[in-house]
Amino acid sequence: MKVPSQRFLSLDVFRGMTICFMIIVNTPGGGAEQFSPLKHAGWHGFTPTDLVFPSFLFAVGNAMSFSLDKYRLISNTSFLTKIFKRTALIFLIGYLMYWFPFFGVNPAGEIISAPLINTRILGVLQRIALCYMFGSLIIHYLSKRMVVITSIILLVGYWLLLLLFGDSNQPFSLLGNAGLYFDKFLMADSHLYHGEGIPFDPEGWLSTLPAIVNVIIGYYAGRFIQTHGKNYETISKLMLAGVALIFAALWWNMAFPINKKLWTSPFVLLTTGIDLVLIAALIFSLEIKNYNKLNWTKFFVIFGKNPLFIYLLSEVLITVIYMIHVAPGKGLYQAINSSIFQAIAPGSLGSFLFAITYMLLCWLVGWWLNKRKIYIKI
Repeated sequence: MKVPSQRFLSLDVFRGMTICFMIIVNTPGGGAEQFSPLKHAGWHGFTPTDLVFPSFLFAVGNAMSFSLDKYRLISNTSFLTKIFKRTALIFLIGYLMYWFPFFGVNPAGEIISAPLINTRILGVLQRIALCYMFGSLIIHYLSKRMVVITSIILLVGYWLLLLLFGDSNQPFSLLGNAGLYFDKFLMADSHLYHGEGIPFDPEGWLSTLPAIVNVIIGYYAGRFIQTHGKNYETISKLMLAGVALIFAALWWNMAFPINKKLWTSPFVLLTTGIDLVLIAALIFSLEIKNYNKLNWTKFFVIFGKNPLFIYLLSEVLITVIYMIHVAPGKGLYQAINSSIFQAIAPGSLGSFLFAITYMLLCWLVGWWLNKRKIYIKI
């Protein structure tokens, strides 16, 4: 397999840190509540965990800043073929991940196929696929000025759609938002996420519109770093842009609440602003000051070399662990947590230690792949 092209260390570390934290927050140990910062905000509001997924989309945009210029050298047909094929592949893998393990056991103990009618259609990888596709098309075919205008239309337009087509009294509520109405119109309840107590998909069709802007800003951040280099001017401009977006998000929040599950427009501005500040801080510490004498960055770069594959592995492997039963009515996941982690550190700490251990297990797979120079592009 082809080794990926050279990238800035700060961007590789940023992508790896995102995957690392994503695995930790997605796979807590059982038997206790997670620490509060490792949980998503209940509805309106923001926690560190809410930064993870938008940062992944921001990192997708960073990666696109290295590849899209090459695509300008190929024919229009070849470009569209590459974009649509990758989009379809990522979307299909995401869908199959929710269908996995493709079978179930009925009350009689017989193995039966898992019905597609109960499979969630949208999700994390599906949103990544859609944002990658639309972000690529917008950036490739439009001028920079038109990309900015399109981004503003996506953010403001989404706000107006929620106001016009949602509940007139509570347009930003769980039950009254237009995104829920639209998803129910397009898909049956069984195809939606049920983790909110009702059928509601936080990665729904309508809320994908503002998420495209996370990818677009990530792209232009990557292009800016490549064009202007690793210097104090680059850092200061990234910092200023990040602070400006954060300020705009907090100002807009007074009329349009910051909300990850609705993926509101202020949420996009807040998360991309924080990402710009983080990228600037990484460039300062790694590219200029070289605070890497212990080579600690290698740990995160391992994740950054195979990001989508390691994320997919983390989701599939935990499902397998849930499926394995070590005793009647007791699964391997429950046994590991009750017998080891909750025994060693009862409560939230034990849950956190399981998440860290599981993240390290996924890292070992990434380390093995990197050692053999295997880079799986999805």
